[in-house]
Formats: sequence, structure tokens, C-alpha cells
Amino acid sequence: MPKPENCTFYKTAAEAENAGFRPCLLCRPESAPSVSVTKSSATPANRAAKILEKECGSKLNQEEIAARLGCTSRHLNRVFKAEYRVSPGQYLQTCRLLLAKSLLAETNLPISDVARAAGFGSLRHFNASFKKHYRLTPTEIRNQKQKNEKQTDSITLSLGYRPPYPWHQVLDFLETRAIPGVEKIQNGEYMRAVHIETEGEHRYGWVKVGHNSDKNALSITISASLLPVLSDVLFRIRRLFDLNCDPELIYEILSTMNEIKPGLCILGTRLPGCFNSYEMAVRAVLGQQITVKAARTLALRMTAAYGTPVQTGIEGLTHTFPAPEKIASLSESITDSLGPLGIIATRAKTISALSQAFMDDSICFDACVCPEAEMEKLKKIPGIGPWTAKYIAMRAMEWPDAFLETDAGIKKALAPLTEKETAEMAKKWRPWRSYATINIWNSLKENE
Repeated sequence: MPKPENCTFYKTAAEAENAGFRPCLLCRPESAPSVSVTKSSATPANRAAKILEKECGSKLNQEEIAARLGCTSRHLNRVFKAEYRVSPGQYLQTCRLLLAKSLLAETNLPISDVARAAGFGSLRHFNASFKKHYRLTPTEIRNQKQKNEKQTDSITLSLGYRPPYPWHQVLDFLETRAIPGVEKIQNGEYMRAVHIETEGEHRYGWVKVGHNSDKNALSITISASLLPVLSDVLFRIRRLFDLNCDPELIYEILSTMNEIKPGLCILGTRLPGCFNSYEMAVRAVLGQQITVKAARTLALRMTAAYGTPVQTGIEGLTHTFPAPEKIASLSESITDSLGPLGIIATRAKTISALSQAFMDDSICFDACVCPEAEMEKLKKIPGIGPWTAKYIAMRAMEWPDAFLETDAGIKKALAPLTEKETAEMAKKWRPWRSYATINIWNSLKENE
């Protein structure tokens, strides 16, 4: 390795690119995990960066992002440059180039399809951008070993992580809570049906996620029907499997948990997020004061009644979870609609109010600047208390510092400590108390 004094360091790929560098063609840094959530500050600039990464394949512009953040385009440009040392436009360009480079290296998609999936408005712009920033054409970057592969109805990409990664532990967590028909775990792989609405268009398809431990990466197979929303799909998968986590940094704080009980905290433990924020939030409401299995049954009934049938070609993947618009349209008779499914009236009304919040964007569930503020909004919805608000923030808002001291599992694992004693003890695990919660839940399963 070169000596640090002989190196020049850049905060982001966009800044390095702006200085005249291009990503290595051999080690493929674009497939590496992104900036760790554990190192990211919750600022408007950070939230804007997440939006750019998530939606780089769309016709996104700086004015739209500024409007979402409640500020002017000029202010966004100023704070973004102060934090990332490049403009939002330059950052967006890098996101598109890196996504296109992954597609060129790992798939046999036609170059015109790569250009569209990565968000370039025209093939001419696509070629010009590669020549300007990488000093290579897309054809020169393409992996020639895949030249003769046949085009299929899906593509496969790799997303890296920082090891160790407890793949089977994460799968067990997701399998216990999987909604039949929407999600499926089989042969060490996670599969789900997908519905994403963007720019007024509805996209349906499926994803399959496997583990490649030799490369410290997950193998992501995505149906071709989702190519127009590829950047969004990849962002959601990174969040679902917590791929940007820095396990060493977290363990440095949480290792003190092992003083309570040996093996309580495991290096590499991940915080499973979610693919669909609305689905996860409704699932949290359904799970109030009942077993995980019972909540799963209610979610299945709700999906069968109001979900959208999807042809995936994968046995057992038949529907996508109901959209908030579908449930909100039942508001006048929500109890009559959800009651026959076994959902009690109070929870039905909570789900209706939650659906409306998603429709009018009154609560931020993605790339939040301040999850604590969004939790306070959640708790104003009748039927959502501290436990539910924290759980939603932990899994949908990527909040790393939720601790559920009132949770039955936490109480059982840390008995005979009281709730007050547990909450006080957990303060020393800040700011990673969400990871402490997952470690404690996992310890219960290990002791079964």
C-alpha cells in the first residue's frame, strides 16, 4: 500500500471524478458499499445525496430536490458544495456514470438500454459523458467476456458490503416476517414481487438476492421490466440488507453488551431495513400486541384482498402489497373493509391514517434529515405509540439509534432488569441502539 502522505484523498467518487480521476477498471469501486450510515450526518445535503443515488435513473433535477427539502435551489447548491465539495449536478452525473459502468461490466444489455436505465437522456449524451469523464467509450469499458451471452428477461449485478456479513441470520429475520405471496426465502435466497410508481408510471417485476461470500457481495437479479427504475431498486436493496453498514465501528461501541451476557453482541450484525416503507409501516401496525406469526397472517389476508396480482414466473410470488392509494380509498368504510380480514377497528383506522400520510407526504419515510421529528408526527396518528414509531424509524428511516425497552423480547432477554433500568443501561450504546436491539432479538433465537 502507498504511504498516506503520498496519496490524495477525496470524500466522494464525484469529487475524485471532478479532479480528473476515473474508477479503476479492475477493482470496480462502483460495486463497493456506499458511505456508511454510521458516518453520515443527518443534514439536508446528506438527504439530497441519498435522493440523487436513489433516483439517478429518472429525470431528476435540482429544483425538484430542493422543493422536497423545503429550500431553494440556490441554498441546496450552497450547502451541498460545502459538504461534498461538488455541486448536486456533478454528484448526479457521477451516480449515473457509476450505475452505467456496473451495467456495462456485469450485464449484456444493449448500450442504448444501459444509457436509459442509468438516466441519460440520449445515447449521444451518454457517449459524450463517458469520453469526457472516463476518457473511454462505453464499448471499451464493456467486459468482452460477456460479449456472446444471450439476452434474457433479467439482469444480475453485485453489491458489495464490509465484512463480516451474517447472511443466514439476516435471512432468518426476514423469513420470520415475510408476507406470503409478496416475499419468499428459498435455497439461501431472498425473493420478492415489486411494484414501484415513478413519474406517473407503474412498474412491476421481481428481484432475487443471493450471497457471494467469496467476493463480499450480494448477487442481485432483477427482472428486465424494472430497468427503468433500476437505481431505485438497488437503493432499496442496499437499505433492506444494510449494505452500507460499518460493522467494526458499531462493534467498537456495542461490544460492552457482552459484559451482560457473553455473545450478546456479534461483530457484523446488520439492521434489516425494508424494501417498501409503506408495507413495512402497515406490517408494524398489524403486529401490535400480537405474535409475529399472527401479524404475518393478517398481512397475507390484506395482500390477497387488496394487493395487485403479478406474473413473476417464480412459484409463490403472486402479488405486490396494496398501495397506500388503494387503502386510503377505503377510508369511508375502512373498518367494514378490513374488519372481515381479522383487523380490529382501531388498527384499521390507524392504517387508513397512515395511508393518507404516505399519499400527502406529510411524514418523511425515506432519507430523513431528522427521524426523531418524523417519529413525533407518527405518534400523532391515533394508534401509533412509541414502540411502533421507533420500529418504523429503525427499519424504514434507517435510524440507527432506536431502543425498544418496552418490547417483550427485550424484557425477556434482559430480565430481571426493569424497563427503566434497561433504558438507562442502553444509553451507553448510543448512537447504535437499533443494532443493540437486533443483537438482543437474535440472541433469543439462538437460545431457542
